[in-house]
Amino acid sequence: MIALVVLKGGIAFTFTIWTLLGFIISYIVLIVLHEFFHLLGFWLFGKVPWKSMIVGVNLKMGIAYATTDKLMTNKAIRKALLLPFWTTGVVPALFGLFLENGMLIGLAALLIGGAAGDFAMYKELKKLPDDWVVRDDPKMPRLYVYKPERVYW
Repeated sequence: MIALVVLKGGIAFTFTIWTLLGFIISYIVLIVLHEFFHLLGFWLFGKVPWKSMIVGVNLKMGIAYATTDKLMTNKAIRKALLLPFWTTGVVPALFGLFLENGMLIGLAALLIGGAAGDFAMYKELKKLPDDWVVRDDPKMPRLYVYKPERVYW
């Protein structure tokens, strides 16, 4: 939004019950897409079969999640961690700027902020070799990392 203010000299918002409802529905759809893109990343980069993936919502923790019980390389899971940031954060932000759509920019900002946990995990994994093996915790937002010689596929 700052970019629009700088480039265009301002931005206008109109709030109605319909725009608020549209914002909420769009936010929920983008959260679902965020988790779907994690699953797509598991499949695409980690070669995880679809039947081994789990998606859900933990209401106690207030998070949606996508996970798998399959092991992946560190390199693969790092790509899967950041795929939703690009697809549900950066791409909508660019479209919002292009279309001068404040709601889309706001939604993108929320999704980019929601990827903070993904970035925190990525940052820690980046310190380790690409060939190390990672297992996602099915209950908590936590990863377990193993040296390859200690893992039996």
